[in-house]
Amino acid sequence: MKNYSIGIDIGGTNTGFGLVDEKGNIISTTSISTKDFDIVENYLDEIVKHIILLIERCEDKSLLKGVGIGAPNGNYYNGTIEHAPNLKFHGIIPVKEYIETKLKGKGYDLKVTLTNDANAAAIGEMIYGGAKGIKNFIMITLGTGVGSGIVVDGKIVYGFDGFAGEVGHTIVQPEGRMCGCGRRGCVETYSSVTGLRKTALELINNTKTESSLREITQENIGGKTIYNAAINGDELALKCFEITAKMLAIGMANAVAVTSPEKIFIFGGLTKAGDLLMNPLKKYFEESLFVVFQNKIDLEISHLDENTAAILGAAALTY
Repeated sequence: MKNYSIGIDIGGTNTGFGLVDEKGNIISTTSISTKDFDIVENYLDEIVKHIILLIERCEDKSLLKGVGIGAPNGNYYNGTIEHAPNLKFHGIIPVKEYIETKLKGKGYDLKVTLTNDANAAAIGEMIYGGAKGIKNFIMITLGTGVGSGIVVDGKIVYGFDGFAGEVGHTIVQPEGRMCGCGRRGCVETYSSVTGLRKTALELINNTKTESSLREITQENIGGKTIYNAAINGDELALKCFEITAKMLAIGMANAVAVTSPEKIFIFGGLTKAGDLLMNPLKKYFEESLFVVFQNKIDLEISHLDENTAAILGAAALTY
């Protein structure tokens, strides 16, 4: 008989849920809009409702192992989300404790395990994707922010307090853009979808480069419009991807110097840009590496579906 678990991927825009069997098959899914909630308790209560919805879809509830959650700034040790810059909810949120208590009050005694969302994606890649059999790799997630999960000797690196591996919050441009974390010049503020848009607006406002993006109201400029302009050869849009790639490459090269991975997997919405992102990323990555690491480390787009990788990884936390 198959065991089951529930995986939850908390993102700055949406929160996805999946009922997953032990072979990585997603039996049922549901989702909510994270941005629709201003009060954290209301948001967590909605998560509980959707967990129960999936519990009721499980054929044999006695085979349900638990609930795994991947969340920005998720602390594996404490089961908390702490000071996540891309969520409306600030401070320290006791997610594990709150959800376990609410579920128990409704008759469901399930253990909840929480980790950083990028760590969950890394676990998904390690168990179900391109990192099978690889013991040293880095997972970079490019979405609203820039996340990362680092695997060394086959284990996720959590560090002393559970927050190790924040490549997105390493500084690549001292005195650069203000980041949501309160510091300046982090990778995230250049190489996320949000950062790509900021780059486009800076180039539009501070240069005279001709571009079709100048014909679009600035409120409507986003990742998709920049991509569409870039594939048509728009010089300014291509420059946006070049800057995005360069800053990410520097951050990744710094992480390599500390962890010496075999591969780096790139995951998330920005990977849909394909060669527009990956070609300059590979170029600047090799240029930024310490010589002993050059021409050794493969960069690959994640082998997992963008919509399911973090859910699969989160579900695997329960085993």
